[in-house]
Amino acid sequence: MMLPSKRTSGLTLAIGVSLGAALASVPASAAWEPTRPVEIIVPAGTGGGADQMARTIQGIITKHSLMKQPLVVVNKAGGAGGEGFLDVKSSAGNPHKLVITLSNLFTTPLGTGIPFSYKDLTPVAMMALDEFVLWVNADSPYKSVKDYIAAAKAKPGEFKMGGTGSKQEDQIITVAIEKATGAKFTYIPYRGGGEVAVQLVGKHIDSTVNNPIEAVSQWRGGAVRPLCVFDGKALPYKDVMADGKAWGDIPTCKSQGLDVEYVMLRGFFTSPKATKDQVDYYIDVFKKVRETPEWKTLMKDGAFNQTMMVGPEYTTWVENEEKRHRALMKDAGFLAATQ
Repeated sequence: MMLPSKRTSGLTLAIGVSLGAALASVPASAAWEPTRPVEIIVPAGTGGGADQMARTIQGIITKHSLMKQPLVVVNKAGGAGGEGFLDVKSSAGNPHKLVITLSNLFTTPLGTGIPFSYKDLTPVAMMALDEFVLWVNADSPYKSVKDYIAAAKAKPGEFKMGGTGSKQEDQIITVAIEKATGAKFTYIPYRGGGEVAVQLVGKHIDSTVNNPIEAVSQWRGGAVRPLCVFDGKALPYKDVMADGKAWGDIPTCKSQGLDVEYVMLRGFFTSPKATKDQVDYYIDVFKKVRETPEWKTLMKDGAFNQTMMVGPEYTTWVENEEKRHRALMKDAGFLAATQ
C-alpha cells in the first residue's frame, strides 16, 4: 500500500480546507424569492384605505428595488371583497399572490356565507391598524358630536351615513352609533372609501366613518370636518394637517359622549400551502418597506396605529378578531343564515 508523501498530504489537506470553507459559505438551501410578477389582490374598490396602502407599497418596492420581480395591484371588490378572497383561496401552492386584508376578511364570509374563512389563507404580516373618524361636510353647521347626533335624532332616518359595502365595518360602526345614541340613519353603501369621500364632499350624504387616509386630502382641501375618532385614546400625531389642527387634536368619540370604539386590520396573507421560506421572504420585504420615508409619510398622513405582527402573535390576533367580529355581526343582526 503506497502512502502519500508529505507534499501530497499537505496539498490534499489544503484543497480540503479550501473546499470546506467555500461550501460553508453557501447556504444549505437557497432562500426562496419570486420567479414571476407578484399580485397584491385588493378585496375592495379603488381609492379606499386598502387600495392606497397597497399602491404605496407597490411604489416603495419599485422605487427602492426591494424585489427583483414586479409587483402588480389588482382590485377585486365584487361580493364585498369575496371575489378577491376566493381568488387567493383557489391559488393554493402559488406564493406569487398576496391579499391585503381589512375587516371584510371576517365580515364578508360571516355576512354572505361564501365558502371562505381566514383559515384558508396563510398569514404573513400585520402592517398597521387603521382608525375610523366621524366626518361631516365642512359646510354643515355641526361642530361637535353632540350637535350632529342631536340633529340626526330630531329627524330619524333622514340623515344619510355613507360607507364602504354592506354588513362591513362602516355599517357595523353605524349600527353601534345608533344603539349608543338612539339616532337612526339611512345607510348608503358604496364600493370603496374613495367614493364615500367624494359623496360626502358632494353633499349626497350627511356623514361618513371613513379612515383618516380616505379623507385626509378632502380635509386638507377644506371640504370635510372631523368630529371624533373611534379609538380609546387620542391619536399620537401632532403635525398640523388642516384647519390648524393635527390628528391628535381630534377628540375621541367616547370623550364626546359617543361610547363606540373600533380599529381595523391592515395586513397581508398569501395563498394556501405557502412555505415558511416564502412567508419569510415577504416579511423581510415588508420590514424594509417600513423603514422607508414614503412609508413613514403614509403612516403620518393616515394617522395609523403602527403595530406590526408576524408569526404566532399575528395568527392569534386574527383568531381573536374573528371572534370579536362574529359577536359584532350577531349584535347588529348581520350574520348570514348559514352562520
